[in-house]
Amino acid sequence: MNYSHEVEKMCPVAKGPHHGPAPIPEEGKWVKAYEIKDISGLTHGVGWCAPQQGACKLTLNVKDGIVQEALVETLGCSGMTHSAAMAAEILPGKTLLECLNTDLVCDAINVAMRELFLQIVYGRSQTAFSENGLPIGAGLEDLGKGLRSQVGTMYSTGLKGVRYMEMAEGYVIKMALDANDEVIGYQFVKVGKMLEDIRHGVDPKEAYEKNIGTYGRFAEAVKYIDPREE
Repeated sequence: MNYSHEVEKMCPVAKGPHHGPAPIPEEGKWVKAYEIKDISGLTHGVGWCAPQQGACKLTLNVKDGIVQEALVETLGCSGMTHSAAMAAEILPGKTLLECLNTDLVCDAINVAMRELFLQIVYGRSQTAFSENGLPIGAGLEDLGKGLRSQVGTMYSTGLKGVRYMEMAEGYVIKMALDANDEVIGYQFVKVGKMLEDIRHGVDPKEAYEKNIGTYGRFAEAVKYIDPREE
């Protein structure tokens, strides 16, 4: 250790308190974190790329400082899906610090990693007060039927109004309008569940029809429109 001349000339003054770091909540315990291995928890981080044309939601389940589970969800950028595939392969098995200093290919995923790191090392994880945290596999609970991300896609113009494209329930196939042309409901198909049925041998037409549902006052509409074509 090298010290400057000015520091060398100083007389020593004893340090009084030695209480260590303030404890943070982790999986139902109060923990004084000295090293990366002292960190555990499941939480989410959201990131965006420099031109802000795409975003990433990253979910990590960390046990004793090591990532055991990763869920990478991306939106708005086609290339980001490929980056997500690489990130999902890279992250598990690494320490939280390794992940922070690993090039996860995409700006949005890197930013999500940074935001998640800040939350978890400050004890702001989703499982901060959950005894023993959540088991590996809990990240899948964020996904809908058929293990598809929850996605909302809406489009609107001042001239023609709003179009619902996709809701949490699924792909919107009809919008219901009342006598004033105001939206009062919609019809959707549960894409994840439909594809799951087809994979399990159900006829595609039957699978499509059995996974159609409605929301709101759909049956009371005076007019129905296809949001993509009308």
